[in-house]
Amino acid sequence: MVRAIVLPAVGSALESADIDLPAPGPGQVRVRLAAAGVCHSDLSLSNGTLRQHVPAVLGHEGAGTVTAVGPDVTGTAVGDEVILNWAPSCGSCHFCGLGEVWLCTEAGAAAAVPYATWSGGELYAGLGTAAFAQETVVPAKAAIALPAGVDLECGALLGCAVLTGWGAVHNSARVRAGESVVVFGVGGVGLTVLQSARIAGAGQIIAVDVSPEKEELARRAGATDFLLAADDTAKTVRRLTGGIGADVAIECVGRADTIRTAWSSTRRGGRTTVVGIGAHDQKVSFSALELFHFGRTLSGCVYGDSDPARDIPLIAGQVRSGALDLASLVTDRITLDAVPAAFDAMRAGKGARSLVVFD
Repeated sequence: MVRAIVLPAVGSALESADIDLPAPGPGQVRVRLAAAGVCHSDLSLSNGTLRQHVPAVLGHEGAGTVTAVGPDVTGTAVGDEVILNWAPSCGSCHFCGLGEVWLCTEAGAAAAVPYATWSGGELYAGLGTAAFAQETVVPAKAAIALPAGVDLECGALLGCAVLTGWGAVHNSARVRAGESVVVFGVGGVGLTVLQSARIAGAGQIIAVDVSPEKEELARRAGATDFLLAADDTAKTVRRLTGGIGADVAIECVGRADTIRTAWSSTRRGGRTTVVGIGAHDQKVSFSALELFHFGRTLSGCVYGDSDPARDIPLIAGQVRSGALDLASLVTDRITLDAVPAAFDAMRAGKGARSLVVFD
């Protein structure tokens, strides 16, 4: 029996429960979790913004130690410390063939197949990882070797927040030295975006959030300016950037109004990158004339447009050098049973990353 946090149904309260976890099958490994981050995407899965088979164990940002390997597993052994990758690529679909592994059509396959049992019934793994549990079983390709010099607990953050935030800056927006950047949303991803923009050499870095308590976190991460979200935020960003707007705007919230504000905060010819995951009924409107006149680029960003095989070694180098501080992304270290309270904090916009730390 394994202790886990279960989502019985979409929109229902999370429950702490014991689940039956089978031995790993062909191509699978079993991992004992050391830590798991509580991500806003987990909240989106629980409330139906993102689709998820239920009942399910959520949690997709984790790291731990391999305790068992199934048949046909090579390259991963018992005792290996690994990071969970919720979007492992197949290597053979159209998008993988283009080198765009973050768009792999098979990345979510493990989430659609029951992986354990609970109360005698089938149980699914949230985003194929199920990190809100003492142990999990995942495809071997979803277990990435922890780089040397990276702490195992904080290494959990590489599985989502850090890859996404780093990739948003370096892969999607392609921030260049000296450019101005405005970041909307100072959560775990937003803080990573701020640090990554600083590492990229951005000149002015403006952070925007609804909570005044986020200012200290933002400035420690590299923000030169902090704004409380308001109706005139775009106008204020333009004023702070000499009247022209930011070279790059990165939206980490996933709301129509903040996407629109991010767009309006971007200079003519600049880039607006949307990282936040919004609901399907969140509509953003642009006039045909403004699309022509401003010449801005608006792009989505899936998992930071990241290739873990390429990007994790780069990120690990920044961690070892001290340029990227993983521990500063964590505002609360919690127990597994405190995950429901962490969801409440996310709904209220409090804190950055809550990190479940297992005994």
